[in-house]
Amino acid sequence: MLNFDNAPKKATNLSLNAKVLDAAREMGMNISQTVEALLTDEVRRRYWERWNEENKEAIDEYNARIAREGPPLAKYRSF
Repeated sequence: MLNFDNAPKKATNLSLNAKVLDAAREMGMNISQTVEALLTDEVRRRYWERWNEENKEAIDEYNARIAREGPPLAKYRSF
């Protein structure tokens, strides 16, 4: 599982559109915090996209078994 909490910060250089950067600064945005949040979201999205692709066969087999046999503990349901 991805966990980025309490990781140390590392200085980096970015090239950003100057007009967008100026507008963000005028709005009082914290550029580092905003970029970090957006990058974190994108890394998580791509991680799970890749995970789903890599595990597609197993997921499909599991779903087929559930469709065929029902949930594993269905006989114990009282509803």
